[in-house]
Amino acid sequence: MSNSRPNARGCCCHSSRKDSAALPDYPTFHGVLDTIGATPLIRLDRIYDRPETDVWAKLEGVNPGGSAKDRTAAALFADATENGRLIDVDSIIESTSGNLGIALARQALLAGLKFHCVADPNINQPTKKTMQALGATIHVVNEPDPTTGDWLTARKAMVDRLLKEIPRSATFDQYANRAAFSAHSDGTMREIVDALGVPPDFLLVAMSTTGTIGGCRQYLRRIDAPTRVIGVDAEGSVLFGGKRGPRTLPGFGAGTEPELASHAQPHEVVRISEIDSIVGARKLARSEGILPGASGGAVISALDQFLPTIPPGSTVAVVLHDLGHAYLDTVYDDEWVQDTIGVTPAELAELVSRQIGRYS
Repeated sequence: MSNSRPNARGCCCHSSRKDSAALPDYPTFHGVLDTIGATPLIRLDRIYDRPETDVWAKLEGVNPGGSAKDRTAAALFADATENGRLIDVDSIIESTSGNLGIALARQALLAGLKFHCVADPNINQPTKKTMQALGATIHVVNEPDPTTGDWLTARKAMVDRLLKEIPRSATFDQYANRAAFSAHSDGTMREIVDALGVPPDFLLVAMSTTGTIGGCRQYLRRIDAPTRVIGVDAEGSVLFGGKRGPRTLPGFGAGTEPELASHAQPHEVVRISEIDSIVGARKLARSEGILPGASGGAVISALDQFLPTIPPGSTVAVVLHDLGHAYLDTVYDDEWVQDTIGVTPAELAELVSRQIGRYS
């Protein structure tokens, strides 16, 4: 008789002990890619003084690559493999601000492929070093697009050049590839609904390629849920009618509206400034002990704006795309904030303290 028992992720737990039935059911996996998904949903009960409203956070930073983009990379690879687009391919080339690059670097490594990441100067250095540690080659564009002033346009142009220069290469084009929707429809959103037992009344999701919010909306439409989906965008982003402007925090917002956006319209969009994103991130860290990335900070600040209008008794879910370890030199660095955003350490401390309120 086998001592293997299925666990929540569908793998088996193995033990050499004859009395394994009495042991705790700790999961084992065939490889690191099997740990993608099934991320925890955590109730935020310290950050908001409103016990009649349940606020839950989907903690995507516990994926093996540290972000929701692990799901996206797995879906992109699975779709390309199933449709034969990786036959005779040796190299993957993709434009990314960082998180997808980490995920694709690992996927490519384990598939025996080379990965070329096209980034811009706003990439976090820890993220860049993580990709290099996984064997990726980093190509950094030096100037934004001369016509639009947009870094993403410049990155996509470099991808096109590299595809011509590097033999047997291919790109997934994360900005147009609808496989990204399945990662978050069948994964992120389904997991939230399964964990809660019902769809949340409100869902807040930061946006960039719009793959996450599009996938979440896809699942909610499939089950005919009344959930109101709020897209969180960066000031200076052009998504859904936004006005182009300078942006220094990677991970959310876009300088060019991606093709996926036409299938991912949220019910409402709120645009968050960089300083509010920073304050939101620090607020969550100081109150709940959760260190989010820049987009997570933006989601928390967006929720601060919406919470007073949300009816008592509502259930709210937010997606925290990544954790803040790659942002220690930016979002969580007082000197960087002063030099880049123009807010002094004293002013920043006051803003955070004011937001934390009774939990300071």
